[in-house]
Amino acid sequence: MVHDFDEYVERRGTDAKKYNQYGPDVIPMWIADTDFKCPQPVVDAVVARMQEGVYGYTFNSERLKKAGARWQKVRFGWDVDPSWVEYSPGVIGGVICAVRALSQPGDNIVIQTPCYPPFKDLSDHNGRHLLRNALVNVNGRFEVNWEELERMLSDDRTKLFILCNPQNPTGRVFTREELTRMGNLCIKHHVTVIADEIHQDVVYSGHKHIPFASICPEFAEITVSFMNPSKTFNVPGFRTAAFIASNPVLKSAVHEMLVNNKAIGENICGTIAFYTAYEQCDYYADQLVAYLEKNRDLVEQTLKDVPGIEVTHAEGTYLLWLDCRGLGFESQKALDKWLVEIAKLGFNSGMSFGPEGEGYARMNIAAPRSTVEEALHRLTNAVKAL
Repeated sequence: MVHDFDEYVERRGTDAKKYNQYGPDVIPMWIADTDFKCPQPVVDAVVARMQEGVYGYTFNSERLKKAGARWQKVRFGWDVDPSWVEYSPGVIGGVICAVRALSQPGDNIVIQTPCYPPFKDLSDHNGRHLLRNALVNVNGRFEVNWEELERMLSDDRTKLFILCNPQNPTGRVFTREELTRMGNLCIKHHVTVIADEIHQDVVYSGHKHIPFASICPEFAEITVSFMNPSKTFNVPGFRTAAFIASNPVLKSAVHEMLVNNKAIGENICGTIAFYTAYEQCDYYADQLVAYLEKNRDLVEQTLKDVPGIEVTHAEGTYLLWLDCRGLGFESQKALDKWLVEIAKLGFNSGMSFGPEGEGYARMNIAAPRSTVEEALHRLTNAVKAL
């Protein structure tokens, strides 16, 4: 099958969060969903189920578990027993339950920054203390500050390390060597790993996604991993993800927290979308990555000679981290205002990813190429007018 990623889909007026943020004159390229139709097998499967006309309570789907395990094996070579896989109402909802299950108020959680904003929120809202292991920009590539990471992990109060790989927003895809070093430090200091691997499918040429828990049995024993078809197949509205834990103690703890928060009942359409995507839609994931890589290259090529903006080379994700500090704005607020009011572009504010993001913007390139081209036209013209 071949998917047409050039097809424009009108999303205004469809309760799309992405499009409700701005007026019709602004191109929204912020929240991490795509502007592509989801795979046709998913559409067909959901429509067929809806035509049955009865939408009662669901049981826990074994097919969901098998599909998640199949995807990890076929795509990443990770042998996952379906019994390790369990439904979660989204990645962040699941991560929150894992944080509550595996740590106590006052404990430390280590994250790598700049970071996906909900990681900070879930820590603040649950009484945990956040330690920010800031990634270091080395000639445009974000590297781990290893000395600081070990210092944070070695604190007696540190119980959890949230690993985001591929990393949002910098686009880093951590190497086996880097992941192994992280894992060894976590074992040394008795820290449990929560691995958010939601962007695992979008990895570009020359790089490879390695599930953290797949590296060795010792890492699997200390890890709860999260996956979700939402980013790849554009089904986030179904709020259906899964977590994987081979350690029965960790799995049971997270399961019980989900149950206690009444978050264990599956969504009819979400379950169907999950297993259909992971059973039948390899073709879509392959074509998506090839299409997005060309979008990424277009952005980099177009902006390389535009003064004031440096594009961080994304190894994965469809989110580009733009260093706009060279444009000379006096504050993040001024930059954000200029992007919306002058360039007519709705990017994520860099500061929403933490203080390390000051002067940056995050651009979502998961859109038809014509949309990306128009956005680049607006951005380059706005810079020229400065």
